Amino acid sequence: MAEALPSLCPFFTLDWLTMWPYTLVFQKGIDMQPPPPQAPLEPHLSFPRIRPLDIKWVEQGNERYLYLHDPLGLTPGEVFLPEFLAPLVSMFDGEHNLPTIRAALALWRGLSLTTEELERIVKELDESLVLEGPRVDDAKREALEEYRMSPFRQPALAGMAYPGDIVILEKALDEYCTRFPVAEDLSANPDAPVLGILSPHIDYTRGHKVYAESWQAIAAAVAQCEQVIIFGTDHSGGPGKVTLTRQKYATPWGAFPSDSQLVGNLLRELGIDALEEELHHMTEHSIELAAVWLHYILCKVKGKGSFRNLPTVLPVLCGTMFPYLQGEQDPDTDPAFERLLQGLRPSLEQRRTLVVAAGDMAHVGPAFGDGQGWDMAAKARLRNADEASLEAICKGDARGFFQGLKAEGDSRRVCGLTPIYLALRLLEGEVDGVPTGYQQCPADPAGMSFVSIAGVVWRKKR
Repeated sequence: MAEALPSLCPFFTLDWLTMWPYTLVFQKGIDMQPPPPQAPLEPHLSFPRIRPLDIKWVEQGNERYLYLHDPLGLTPGEVFLPEFLAPLVSMFDGEHNLPTIRAALALWRGLSLTTEELERIVKELDESLVLEGPRVDDAKREALEEYRMSPFRQPALAGMAYPGDIVILEKALDEYCTRFPVAEDLSANPDAPVLGILSPHIDYTRGHKVYAESWQAIAAAVAQCEQVIIFGTDHSGGPGKVTLTRQKYATPWGAFPSDSQLVGNLLRELGIDALEEELHHMTEHSIELAAVWLHYILCKVKGKGSFRNLPTVLPVLCGTMFPYLQGEQDPDTDPAFERLLQGLRPSLEQRRTLVVAAGDMAHVGPAFGDGQGWDMAAKARLRNADEASLEAICKGDARGFFQGLKAEGDSRRVCGLTPIYLALRLLEGEVDGVPTGYQQCPADPAGMSFVSIAGVVWRKKR
């Protein structure tokens, strides 16, 4: 049997934390010993603001903690808040000063903290790089410099979400492909060449079936492509953001070449905004998990010699579409989207290109904020809604795909919305999509939350 691959699940117990160095911020029952003399509070801590983090509940026995996970990996250890301090998360918003926070905790939560105790909590969170301020700014600057000076973007999830050893990794992916073979290579018809693929970005433990069925179906096209453009979800990305990088993306097999001229042209079109969130590339998993399958298929089809004859890879991280989903703005007229697409289209005419949308579908259930769990009937309704979205995706209808999600108030939380939308816009509707798989993956221990994923191969219309 291949080595079991770890899961990127949105739920944990503290047993999982034995793998990590971590910090528990103020164990339950604050130390009431007289504190050492305190240095004056730095100005930015008077109105503390927690920076964007992935915040989840974790449990150990009967105790609950808030896990403040840093997707950028800047914190020196993993940070946890005991349940009785959890209200601080919503109050550390940069709008309330410490006296107001202290009074609100006492009035509404029954939690009595002295001024000194609250300041100690704030200082420890600041030192842990949880709060916005000069320390976080310096850490981001240093991390970005290190990232840019590296010869390539390191595989952030190797050894965690998948084996870092290529022998073990190949064995695992081989087993997935053996278990879920495809009846035909969808790129075998020269009259309908493959132009792109929708690939999941969920962990391989849960999503391997759809990965295997989708990537095997385009093996010949992968072998022939000269350029790969990967649009991936930026789970920490800002509204309407598209983020480039000059770095090469690497997998355990090695680094893909980049097209420095194309990246340079795009940066001239998009301006410095396209690099504002470049640091997100360092740890974001969406593009990496697609790139691993791309490299694996290349090795299988072209052999080890493919290391010297790889296609260039252009990674594009895509932020949220929240302003378009909730307001009257139209993504079809977004100037950054339009400049990006106009900058990419000439390269599609010049080189055999594979467009990849690395995006999952729905995120539903209590793990994602829904009030109730999703039973069998709800899962059936979810599949029907997903199939309506996939119909638009297969037609190459970017606008119809987006409008369908907007009409339902983004209730399914399709985190692959932006990369799928941009891939469809780039392909300009000149495609017929072939579904290659669909799955509803569990996302909590009770089996009441789910992430749905799908695979689609886009071929040129005949």
